[in-house]
Amino acid sequence: MGVYLDSATAVPPHPVARQAFLAAIEDGWADPGRLYTPSRRARRLLDAARETAAAVLGVRPDELHFTSGGSDAVRRAVEGVRRSRDRRVVVHTAVEHSSVIKAAGDAAVSVPVSRTGVVDLPALELAINSPEVALAAVQSANHEVGTVQPVAAAAELCAAAGVPLLVDAAQSIGRVPLPGGWSLLAGSARKWGGPAGVGVLAVRKGTRWESPWDDGATDVPAVVAAAASLRAAAEEAQKESVRQAALVAEIRHAVARSVPDVEVVGEPDERLPHIVTFSCLYVDGEVLLQALDRAGFAVSSGSACTSDTLRPSHVLAAMGVLTHGNVRVSLHSGVSAEDVRTFLGVLPGLVAEARAEAGL
Repeated sequence: MGVYLDSATAVPPHPVARQAFLAAIEDGWADPGRLYTPSRRARRLLDAARETAAAVLGVRPDELHFTSGGSDAVRRAVEGVRRSRDRRVVVHTAVEHSSVIKAAGDAAVSVPVSRTGVVDLPALELAINSPEVALAAVQSANHEVGTVQPVAAAAELCAAAGVPLLVDAAQSIGRVPLPGGWSLLAGSARKWGGPAGVGVLAVRKGTRWESPWDDGATDVPAVVAAAASLRAAAEEAQKESVRQAALVAEIRHAVARSVPDVEVVGEPDERLPHIVTFSCLYVDGEVLLQALDRAGFAVSSGSACTSDTLRPSHVLAAMGVLTHGNVRVSLHSGVSAEDVRTFLGVLPGLVAEARAEAGL
């Protein structure tokens, strides 16, 4: 596979996830909502998985809902609050994940951020103090640049305004202890090494929310694998974050030193140190990513801009940084120091080749 450097999109499956899935498929194949014996076995597995995941997230089992993915969790959170509170407006930071922005739709107020991607708290406070606001959304950490948001401070503002706070914690769950004060929290199992197609939505007791649609059939073996891998990832998180923090610092320093006309964006945080994004002037991002792929490095772009779309990332645009020629490197436990140094060794030459291909 080469070196996979895109854990912000999906972490390679944790070995525990494979083991748990294969074990659960023996007894978890039936519909857990029925009353016959195979269904009761599946129900016991589902309940145990819920308790495991709830313990890691620091919530009650009856506050936790399994969904078909992170985006599904966000949609359920937004529509469930809108239905219960009979209000439509969603206030969100300008750098939220596209799933939040799409769920908010036209009835949304976007709050600006700093050049490092941190939400403007006074602007947030002003925006949420309106009788039309259904809820606010502030991510725990940004998916493109890794900036950690002041969720606790935002939660205090929301509590004072009587507005529930949705936190998209996809980049934090299984990596760091979660912030407090939120009303709803969403995440995706594929971000912590669980299977794709499983998400989590936690709704605190006392939050006005009702499920906007039926849950449908539950993939019990996948949920069991998600819960088992979440517990394993959380147990390894503290040691792994120290290792990744050193590698992230090395990447940021080396890129700034060895690649001309580059801007390293975002604000590094030792609490959540797995993402580095940098922007290269005079480079087509798609060309550079393809060159890195041929060299054996799977990375993604911090920008949706390619040679034929010219649509910059809304995150980078909101931060006021370069939106072309972007590369996002995101680490996981399988990435070694040697992998990182090999990547840093080939990067300057590949950037130069991409610029030459562009006629510069």
